[in-house]
Amino acid sequence: MVTLESYVSGAWFRASSGFRPLIDPSTEAEIAQASSEGVDMGAACRFARDVGGPALRDLTMAERGGLLSAMSKALAEVREELLDLSVESTGVTRRDAKFDIDGATGTLAFYSHLSKSLGDARVLHDGSGDALGRSARFYGQHVFVPRHGVAVLIDAFNFPAWGFAEKLACAFLAGMPVLIKPATSTAWVTERCVRILVDAGVTPPGTLSFIAGSAGDLLSHLGPQDVLAFTGSASTGLDLRSHERILSQSVRVNVEADSLNAAVLAPDVVSGSDTYSLFFREVVREMTQKSGQKCTAVRRILVPQDRLSEVRDELASRLGDVVVGNPREEAVTMGPLTTADQLADTLEGISLVVQSGAEVVCGGAERVQGRGAPDGKGYYVDATLLSVSSAEQVPAVHSREIFGPVATLVPYDGSAEAAAGIVALGQGSLVTSLYSDDEDWVGRLLPTAAAWNGRLYLASKKMAEQAPGSGLVLPLSKHGGPGRAGGGEELGGLRGVQLYMNRVALQGSKTMIDRLVGKPSDES
Repeated sequence: MVTLESYVSGAWFRASSGFRPLIDPSTEAEIAQASSEGVDMGAACRFARDVGGPALRDLTMAERGGLLSAMSKALAEVREELLDLSVESTGVTRRDAKFDIDGATGTLAFYSHLSKSLGDARVLHDGSGDALGRSARFYGQHVFVPRHGVAVLIDAFNFPAWGFAEKLACAFLAGMPVLIKPATSTAWVTERCVRILVDAGVTPPGTLSFIAGSAGDLLSHLGPQDVLAFTGSASTGLDLRSHERILSQSVRVNVEADSLNAAVLAPDVVSGSDTYSLFFREVVREMTQKSGQKCTAVRRILVPQDRLSEVRDELASRLGDVVVGNPREEAVTMGPLTTADQLADTLEGISLVVQSGAEVVCGGAERVQGRGAPDGKGYYVDATLLSVSSAEQVPAVHSREIFGPVATLVPYDGSAEAAAGIVALGQGSLVTSLYSDDEDWVGRLLPTAAAWNGRLYLASKKMAEQAPGSGLVLPLSKHGGPGRAGGGEELGGLRGVQLYMNRVALQGSKTMIDRLVGKPSDES
């Protein structure tokens, strides 16, 4: 059996006890074990701050981007191995594994390319600056400078590669070392990625650390210059935010949590149109990709009341074609849920919504036998479509995120205002997708929907040919959302880098400030 190791203080560390097994979700076979028992978390943080921090800050942003490019290439060279490992340890199909692995290498490459425009800079300018007195002799300029701490990256089980890479890319470009703590259940993929990077020698000492297993007392060693970036459940996010050390030291925290994302079909979309076809294709994909275990997956499907029957039948037919089973089988199009706990939580969530009054259109709250899986083994559930008679009938539809291949049809009266109000019942989402060719209708929905979302995906016939789907997180756009979604912000180009930097206002002579921050001065 493979034993995962932590990489801390510039060396690999193997625990001797306290191991937790890692399970192949397709067969329930034990495939690896992990433990962080014995890791000196305080020493790991100090080494990152004292050794890795200065090494990164000494580099220009273009040079930091060069590190990201080398990291992307190192992972891409073993892509096939990582895809195989992802299938085995996370239960996804090979196609869905690409979503994670290619997302990691692509995001690293994107931020490497972005760094080229920053050249020899070591700080970021925030705006153009302002005269603070009667002339520019007394001048103010805001800039972002690297924080002198460590970025602790705590990630969920569903994206063991992309999850850490998108945070690392921003932190490295900002000049901040990282300590990666993935969910233990799928940490084998992350550990393998870290080993590849360490063996390739593409990261300076202290800039990259990794914890296999429990975080232990890690949070107790964080201080005011550190950053905690978390992706996972709202309940865990609350625990992290309320930790005594986090509060007393004012540690910067970024959280991406639960999200009841919605897909809205507008009344102008007619059967057989490009937008209509796009709606069905993308909703089915966003329900079933990675077995619905995506923070951006569609959970609520809003449909005009007079189209409900038509949409319900078409979705049920398409979901009925999904083949659930061992992802190693060629015919399988959706794998199992990743852990026994995920299976139990998904079945419990479906039961709760059904018992509250929702109708099961297809699927249901039952564990199923996966194609190609040992009898009675594997964490399999069918793609499940539920339906309610009104938005108010089952409040749990808007409050309980079922983290699996499950979505609920919700009728509305066809007005943009009603649709926006239902979207808002989710109390904060990462993304809502709107399918409409009517700009006036979208414009009336926009103000309310925009207030409750981190991103709005405006699907129409004009963009259908290039439509990537609402579930694809692109590094140029913000990832995060208000309220229930955690209130955090990641990516978004250079906006994501700012999380790992400190904004400071400089006041003084414009000539001096411009020279200090590497900006040409126009003062005579």
